Amino acid sequence: MDVFGVDIGGSGIKGAPVDLKRGELTEERFKILTPKPATPDAVADSVREVVANFGWSGPVGVTFPGVVVDGTTCTAANVAEEWVGVDAAGLLGERLDSPVTVLNDADAAGLAELHYGAARGRRGTVVVLTFGTGIGSAVFTDGKLVPNTELGHLELQGHDAETRASTRAKDEEDLSWQRWARRVQRYLAHVEKLFTPELFVIGGGVSRKADKFLPLIEGVSAEILPAQLQNNAGIVGAAMAAGAAWPGPAAAA
Repeated sequence: MDVFGVDIGGSGIKGAPVDLKRGELTEERFKILTPKPATPDAVADSVREVVANFGWSGPVGVTFPGVVVDGTTCTAANVAEEWVGVDAAGLLGERLDSPVTVLNDADAAGLAELHYGAARGRRGTVVVLTFGTGIGSAVFTDGKLVPNTELGHLELQGHDAETRASTRAKDEEDLSWQRWARRVQRYLAHVEKLFTPELFVIGGGVSRKADKFLPLIEGVSAEILPAQLQNNAGIVGAAMAAGAAWPGPAAAA
């Protein structure tokens, strides 16, 4: 069964059909830049462009970089403030003329890693962290998601953690892998103190270069693994959510 997934990020919007049996994209993903400013109407138009590129008809899952409750976006750290309080599922559903499910971007990535990737079959507490424009988080206890944790906004040395340890911070400050790894290490140690996870999964685009920074991280007791689905995890997780919400239409599509 194929379902379409779209991942809205602070810098790019990407999507593709997903085979939910295997947790894999069935076609090469299509990506466009996130509009500036990233207002609801502008982003909705971009999502429609991504979906239309495949000629898709059927349920669509969409991730959002912020808190999402019952399809409504409640925060907007890396997109326009106009998103706060928007019925995102309704807006996107009208724009796409399809059933749409919206969820937090890191929660989607975490679900994908839990079912198909680095955290598959793991029990206990698992924390999936996505490093990119910000830092997203998904927390699982014995396979059950605690939604919208937003651990990227924990205070770290007097700053919002994602302003210090995201990959955007690395790029903007031109940090070496060694210096950035020290910041990530301090952040992981802080999260570990709060949640005592058995496993950290590190996702986002930087997971493709895990060998450059994970070996530099010390003093963290939990196991640390790179995400297996890497930067496709959000797309896969979005499709999973849509497939669960619209099983009949999804199967027909």
